[in-house]
Amino acid sequence: MDKNQITRLCGICDKPKKDGIYLYQLFICTECEMDIVATDPRDEAYSTYVKKLKAINQSTFTM
Repeated sequence: MDKNQITRLCGICDKPKKDGIYLYQLFICTECEMDIVATDPRDEAYSTYVKKLKAINQSTFTM
């Protein structure tokens, strides 16, 4: 891995990634972003994503 590449911990999959977006203070990797957008609300993973994204509104949430 190139030492100059910055990795961040994804708030969804909890893995270090270099590409993604910030939703307020929560970093979401590109792979999780695409999964969230494509997930059907009836899918089991949907509730997991909702729970993780709710952390954004928690006053105790820190990076």
